[in-house]
Amino acid sequence: MATEATAVAGPAPSTIVVAKDFMFAPASLRVRTGSTVTWTNSDDEPHSVVGEAGLFRSGALDTGESFSFRFDRPGTYRYTCSIHPRMVGTIVVE
Repeated sequence: MATEATAVAGPAPSTIVVAKDFMFAPASLRVRTGSTVTWTNSDDEPHSVVGEAGLFRSGALDTGESFSFRFDRPGTYRYTCSIHPRMVGTIVVE
């Protein structure tokens, strides 16, 4: 008697990026399609997260606040803090 194996896909993982010391950490990140990335401000200054192509945009995040976005399409997504434009990061969705 043959048995069939069934693959069950679990939810895509969540990943956290921390804004601290006027940097995003990690600054570059690879995730699977369908993953949610959460940016958390661990700095004493407000920060924001703005996608280069306008795909996502947080408001100003105060200390301890977070913003999440689910990446449903493969690609390379660059982002910055609109308050501190030297804060930059990249998400590569595979």
